Amino acid sequence: MLNKFLPSLALLTALSAGGAVAQKAANPTRNFAAYSVAGKKAQVYATVAGTDKRLAAGETLSFQPLAQPLETQVCVFVDPTKTFQSVLGIGGALTDASAETYAKLSKDQQQEFMQAYYSPTKGIGYTLARTSIASSDFSSAPYDYVADQDASLKTFSVRHDEQYRIPFIKQAIAAAGGKLTMYVAPWSPPAWMKDNNNRLKGGKLLPQYRQAWADHYVKFIKEYERQGIPIWGLSTQNEPMAVQKWESCLFTATEERDFIKEYLGPTLKKGGLGDRKLIAWDHNRDQVYQRASTILDDPQAAQYVWGVGYHWYETWTGSQMMFDNVRRVHETYPNTNLLLTEACIEKFDFNKVNDWSLGEKYGLSMINDFNNGNVGWTDWNILLDETGGPNHVQNFCYAPIIGDTRTGKLIYTNIYYYIGHFSKFIRPGAKRIVSSSNRDHLSTTAFRNPDGKVAVVVMNDGDKAQDFQLWLQGQAAAVSSQPHSIMTLVVN
Repeated sequence: MLNKFLPSLALLTALSAGGAVAQKAANPTRNFAAYSVAGKKAQVYATVAGTDKRLAAGETLSFQPLAQPLETQVCVFVDPTKTFQSVLGIGGALTDASAETYAKLSKDQQQEFMQAYYSPTKGIGYTLARTSIASSDFSSAPYDYVADQDASLKTFSVRHDEQYRIPFIKQAIAAAGGKLTMYVAPWSPPAWMKDNNNRLKGGKLLPQYRQAWADHYVKFIKEYERQGIPIWGLSTQNEPMAVQKWESCLFTATEERDFIKEYLGPTLKKGGLGDRKLIAWDHNRDQVYQRASTILDDPQAAQYVWGVGYHWYETWTGSQMMFDNVRRVHETYPNTNLLLTEACIEKFDFNKVNDWSLGEKYGLSMINDFNNGNVGWTDWNILLDETGGPNHVQNFCYAPIIGDTRTGKLIYTNIYYYIGHFSKFIRPGAKRIVSSSNRDHLSTTAFRNPDGKVAVVVMNDGDKAQDFQLWLQGQAAAVSSQPHSIMTLVVN
């Protein structure tokens, strides 16, 4: 009689297989690499509130034997033999607003600006960039690349971008040594392709224009490449769940899935762009798992998707930044890349450009995003003017560097330096390694670069100085972390 309550052999097999799949997904491959700290030293670079230290080189530390730290000893434990995801790059967006502000700078300031961002020695070594397909809110006005009702795209032209944006991007590529990993995203199709007949305030792509819109991505990529700007990848849609007062277009998860598998993916492939990296979602962390699972659980859509992009603005709901959601996607889909595609601090106030909390928000996010499986990090506008614009809907925001067009001066906020503690020392191809703090006021992440150097980032967001031991393989170096500081320790 009890047999009717026992699962069948087939069911047990299916459950076992499902469990194996789940276990595999929850435990992405961890790589092991030989490493020895013997004979190495650690160079300290620090940015400290209330001082003039900005990415300042400090003391060189030596390691001493410390087999077993006590619980009372504050430590950051680093294990370079356990490696995880590889880094794609770190950078920012080259927007119309950035390009227009840049054009107002003197030649000397333009040169200083490009060196500050793109030189890996004299600057912070940006290697990643994003730009918009047609206008965004950070454009002086909305615009399209095609005439009204031109579904055949015969009138397609990027002439608008040739005045400011294209020259700006080409100078950034040159400043980066001739190579910059660039990806693109649309904020809205032309108004006539949408059900609200408006570039702004949401609306949806009309079914009859899905193929024309897919063709539009191909036209844009090929034209930018013809003009000397290689395009590495693209996202389907910027912020597809937000009805914004600026350029926006709505896609539910199933609508984005179906547009990718039925139109965008095949059209890219047919157009000879099948190797371009397609990024889904491109919106906040709050719904990243729901979007990722809907698209990636469909093999026909998933075959075209390189990764899942996300932003940090889930805080608009009153929530804190939801890093666990990034981790859940990484655990479930370990072979899909995760990329922070946009972040900035809103509600610009020129009187607060030196507020220390600006950079600390970046440090917190970058450490946690990388520790949860992220492969790259893209800030929003790399340059804005003294108003936090230009922006055609008055959505004024902060940028790491402010170009004050009244005085002709460049203002470096501490955002620039906080990002630099990652971008300058964690290079493309670096692999994340284990870095663990035993005090919650010290946040940390660490990477092993292709040249063998280990970069350990440690952020102290507390009000007190904290001495700690940088511990590797039974060896430790004594370090002092100042209040509200970030440091990168380079072990070589």
